[in-house]
Amino acid sequence: MDMLLNNFDEYIDDTILRRGLAYFRNGKVDVPEELRPGVYSAIVYGSQAYSVRVTVADGIITEHVCSCPYDTAPVCKHVAAVLYYLQQDAPGLQQKSLRSGSVAARKPKKRQTVAERVDGVLHHVDFDDLKQFVREQANLNIEFRNLLFASFASQGSGESKGFYQKQLKSILRSAKDRNGFIGWSASNRVAEGVNQFLKLAKQQRDARNDKGCIVISAAVMEQMVDALQYADDSDGSIGGIINAAYELLYSIAESQPEENIRKQLFDYCFKAVEKKIYAGWDWHTGMLRIAAMLGNTPEEIKRVFSELDNENGTGYSMQEAQRITYGLIARVKGENAAGEYLEANQDNPELRRIAIQKALTMGDYQRAILIAKDGVTYDRQERPGLVIEWYDWLLKIALLQDNREHIMQYARILFIENFSQEQDYYSILKQYVAPEMWVGYVNDLIKEIAEKNRRWNAEEQIAGICILEGWMDMLLQVVSESESLHTIAKYEPNLAKDYASELVGLYSRGVREYLQHHVGRNHYQYACRFLRRMIKLGGRAAADELVSFLRTAYPHRKALIDELNKV
Repeated sequence: MDMLLNNFDEYIDDTILRRGLAYFRNGKVDVPEELRPGVYSAIVYGSQAYSVRVTVADGIITEHVCSCPYDTAPVCKHVAAVLYYLQQDAPGLQQKSLRSGSVAARKPKKRQTVAERVDGVLHHVDFDDLKQFVREQANLNIEFRNLLFASFASQGSGESKGFYQKQLKSILRSAKDRNGFIGWSASNRVAEGVNQFLKLAKQQRDARNDKGCIVISAAVMEQMVDALQYADDSDGSIGGIINAAYELLYSIAESQPEENIRKQLFDYCFKAVEKKIYAGWDWHTGMLRIAAMLGNTPEEIKRVFSELDNENGTGYSMQEAQRITYGLIARVKGENAAGEYLEANQDNPELRRIAIQKALTMGDYQRAILIAKDGVTYDRQERPGLVIEWYDWLLKIALLQDNREHIMQYARILFIENFSQEQDYYSILKQYVAPEMWVGYVNDLIKEIAEKNRRWNAEEQIAGICILEGWMDMLLQVVSESESLHTIAKYEPNLAKDYASELVGLYSRGVREYLQHHVGRNHYQYACRFLRRMIKLGGRAAADELVSFLRTAYPHRKALIDELNKV
């Protein structure tokens, strides 16, 4: 979420802002350092020291990261504190009230970035002194030593996969807590350290040293997959590293490598499959995919086919194995054999897609229609999401044939069943229904949607139709029947101009009902947001009346009274 630095407070929850401002005013933010132009790093002292990094470009905050575990909202209080520091003055504070250490109070001259300061030191330091410093730090600091090895290890000195695994294990070991677990913030530090190995692997790839790239990438993948068993990877940083290492291996396979590299990579991937190093993860079938790409001799191809036949794990892994099998058959046995395999395995949705596309490429519309309709029948009970996809294919074919009857039939089904669609089925219907019939057609459409009895989806669909057609009276009725404050707020911009007083009444009813069933400060803060909306809509008297009622109805909810006092 990009934010403007000069009014970032408009994008962030009020509670987070208050806490961040308190951290800023109480001097809990170290002076941010500019690592490079527009990239700032600072330490914020809360229950412990947290590292915050903020990137600002042309007055826009384009990135913000904090090492704290908070993930309830996009911005945490530590980031908010640093943003206040980076502003020239803090909102709601007078210049004289700012701490003497703040940006606005001092307005210091522009400091050098960290990179500029480092360049200055390196320019004057003696080379032998620098080497001695590196030696000492490598002996004293394990993280520095690992970073040194990762950044400057040379393939020419004969390092093996074991060499890199040893360094990676050291990084993981240093990140574990006393129970052997790697927490969220520690996982991010692990990712930063291992990224140096990925950079080295990419350098080897760029230098056409594919052997070295394979060794490093394999070491990274194996150690990081193992780490997933005892690390909090909720932000996907470790998984992202494994993906990046796999993509390097895949890029080598795609490049038609020389025979020695082909054999090295094939052997690694096949051994990884046999030993089930990545079992349970998508990377397992990924190894099969690379092996199928690289298998060259009759013996290798036979081994791959055999392993693919044995792949009977989860539905997804089996489907992926069938997809790989189809590609391998096409490569080594020809299109006729591949077509027979495709015909026999159309219960696999990926192969069904391929079959439909092949029929369309050959201009065989009837064949494509039969395959798609068979998909509707086959998946109707167990996989309704796929049924939508097969109907979408039928609509595409009808559009290619300019078959008006089928276009209207399938567009209607898709609009009703798949409201969160990528394609605008409503516009397709409007294009093909006669203008004089449109209003009646839409009313029938709304009736059918309502009869489906999927309340939330039906409500959203009907509201969307009302907005498209400009039927605000009907939209107000839809919103009035909703029990959700979220729904009222969602459609407030469409209704506020002509129905402000009605919205105030709906909010008042909604807040009363919400607080009958919810307790806790978070819920009270949520309800009070709608009291503020009532006031903005001109309903100050109604809001005051509701506040008075709530104080009387819930006198013992001290947190609620506290939040009401802030309205």
